[in-house]
Amino acid sequence: MHRDEISRATFLRAAAGAAGLGVLASAGGTGAASAATGVGVPADGGGPAAGPPQPAEHGWTPKEPRLTTPWTGEVSPRNARHEYPRPQLARERWLSLNGVWQFAAAGPDERPAPGRALGERILVPYPVESALSGIMRHEPRMFYRRRFRVPPSWGVGPGARGKDGRRLLLHLDGVDHRAEVLVNGHSLGTHEGAYDRFSVDVTDALAEDRGDGPAEQELVVVVDDPTEDGVQPLGKQRVAALDPTAPHSSLYYAPVSGIWQPVWLEPVPATHVEDLVVVPDIEARTATVSVGTAGDARAEVELTLYHGDRRIGRVRGRAGTELTLPVDPLTLWSPDNPFLYRLDVEIADRGGDRVGHLFGMRSVGIEEVAGAPRLVLNGEFVPQLSCLQQGYWPDGLYTAATDDALRFDVEEAKKLGFNTVRKHMKTEPDRWYHWADRLGVLVWQDMPSTATGRQPPTQTEPSQPPAAGKAQFEDELERVVRQLRTFTSIVMWIPFNEGWGAYDLARVAERVRGWDPTRIVNEMSGTNVADYEEGGGQVADLHNLGGVTGPAPKPGNGRAAVIGEFGAYGYPPEGHEYVPGHSDANQDVSGAAELTDRYVRAMRDIVGFIRHEGLSGANYNLFEDAELQVNGLFSYDRRVFKPSDRDRVVAANRAVVAAARRLR
Repeated sequence: MHRDEISRATFLRAAAGAAGLGVLASAGGTGAASAATGVGVPADGGGPAAGPPQPAEHGWTPKEPRLTTPWTGEVSPRNARHEYPRPQLARERWLSLNGVWQFAAAGPDERPAPGRALGERILVPYPVESALSGIMRHEPRMFYRRRFRVPPSWGVGPGARGKDGRRLLLHLDGVDHRAEVLVNGHSLGTHEGAYDRFSVDVTDALAEDRGDGPAEQELVVVVDDPTEDGVQPLGKQRVAALDPTAPHSSLYYAPVSGIWQPVWLEPVPATHVEDLVVVPDIEARTATVSVGTAGDARAEVELTLYHGDRRIGRVRGRAGTELTLPVDPLTLWSPDNPFLYRLDVEIADRGGDRVGHLFGMRSVGIEEVAGAPRLVLNGEFVPQLSCLQQGYWPDGLYTAATDDALRFDVEEAKKLGFNTVRKHMKTEPDRWYHWADRLGVLVWQDMPSTATGRQPPTQTEPSQPPAAGKAQFEDELERVVRQLRTFTSIVMWIPFNEGWGAYDLARVAERVRGWDPTRIVNEMSGTNVADYEEGGGQVADLHNLGGVTGPAPKPGNGRAAVIGEFGAYGYPPEGHEYVPGHSDANQDVSGAAELTDRYVRAMRDIVGFIRHEGLSGANYNLFEDAELQVNGLFSYDRRVFKPSDRDRVVAANRAVVAAARRLR
């Protein structure tokens, strides 16, 4: 695989320097993310060696995936995604619970027995169906179990020395689909939704420490996942794809069940920061901050703003109100200069909470440029050249093997000259968006579709999902928007794609704008594919996958125009097919040379559409192959860059972004 000459260490130093954050310390990309006086991004693992020895499970063995990635062999219980999982709202004390857990399939009405060991071993946070999990099969209902000890220095739980009412939060950043959490046999609640994180206060369920050291606590997670038999969002997961050699549409991939994102513990004061929204105003040179707190919704908070290591502002006020900080000097965030400010938030009361938060000063909008409404960043038209990333991996399915693997897709897109990524029918761990923020990549974020309503390729007419499906979709969509709006890189929300499970476009788009009025809403990407009328959103979006790049959609009435998908030129890379002989390309090409030629010609078409037809952006389909689909610039295992001439691809991409320079 061809790699640019820049070394990884140099690249990381440059990324950190551009953000004003200092050198990144570790292979995982965490480290000194703030000034010495502020709240930094904690060390990897929290760390696993900190505090009392944790109970260990043994017996995990990975299965053999159909394809390995460059990072497959790096996975072990000692490094199972132990990097700090939430770079926003960062606190210094935490403990990763990733690693080997006990596991068992469960019957529909079966309940876990407290204290009873389970027979199998699984590596968290890799989903059950993945090779890295060690299970590699589908289960509709399952039990996870692990034991842990709370560090005495945290001062939480029965008999804790601290008298300030500290609490212990358990964070589960992604479980597909319904999860019930039990600690020491006490059920602490349930959560439905694969694509948003949730937290559980486990303090009152903790067993009391004994004289011989911290008590051993039992954590059990019960998971139910109906996959396409339910009404919930699930993206491209389908049970039929478990056997990729059996007849099924190449549009669908293996299902993902159970825990697929990090699980971790965090001690917090009784009154603590729960949510943080920063709205930059580059014209006023201010940042308006809303702090949500648990325990005391009107607690007094103090905000301190840093430009690099230099403190540039401070304000005090009440949580739940809008607090405004002047931003001087003003350094705008953009793909060319992804500078991030650091905001420290402290609850002013005794024993108050303290978190660190990173954000960029940038604006997103639609303005008239060269006779057409265009997408603008910081008031300037910058063509948004995107690649479609599905975020699937042959070894971990939804879950990248390591943080280096997770970073790869963002980093390589940037190196190839893309300034945007469309994250397709899936969300990612916070660290993926953190890398987009750090490296300067704009993000168009899809919402995963449901398996109710219209379903391609067999159903072509619009079809209404059931009422329960609509309610579940909108509930999860709101949670996704509210959680991910903290990331600077996200500039567009896309609730629906090509009619998949689509309904009430205008109403849903308006709801999204209500949740987040600071970003663009594209109500459906590819309205032409599903014969839907545009409505409610701010973008005219066509998909052109029939071997031609056009036509370009027409901007007008305040709507910017983008080609939401084009290209899809593909060939099966020898030795790197998921299932040899079963690959499916949307537009077949003979090999690497023809792929390069057709790609370059398509990008020339895009340049013409930008200059002459008012186009604002375009999204190439795809960045990476996915199971039987081989339309990617990279093979599914990320080992092969499929075009024959990387330099021509980069030059063609840069020409698209540069096309705006001649517009007036």
